[in-house]
Amino acid sequence: MTLWWAIAAVCAGCYALKLAGLAAPRRVLDHPTVRRFAELVPVALLAALVAVQTFTHEGGLSFDPARVAGLGAAVVALLLRAPFLVVLAAAAVVTALARILLG
Repeated sequence: MTLWWAIAAVCAGCYALKLAGLAAPRRVLDHPTVRRFAELVPVALLAALVAVQTFTHEGGLSFDPARVAGLGAAVVALLLRAPFLVVLAAAAVVTALARILLG
């Protein structure tokens, strides 16, 4: 039953955080530091998620050459300013080819 209390507490905390964001005065939200923080946090969280998904497997550190090759292809496509679907396709194709070639 303690799991449900933890879930309820997290739900209440998320709701309170969302409510605090909606109740924040406009002058606080327009501050350059707050605006820059709000722009960079999603990028940092997404980068951390990509790193965790690429370099871990079943709770441990893992180096899968096919995943790393796919990530490299995605980075190259992003540097070439490719559209998002092209980035995904390039990463998927390179990962699949690496899995085929590396066995």
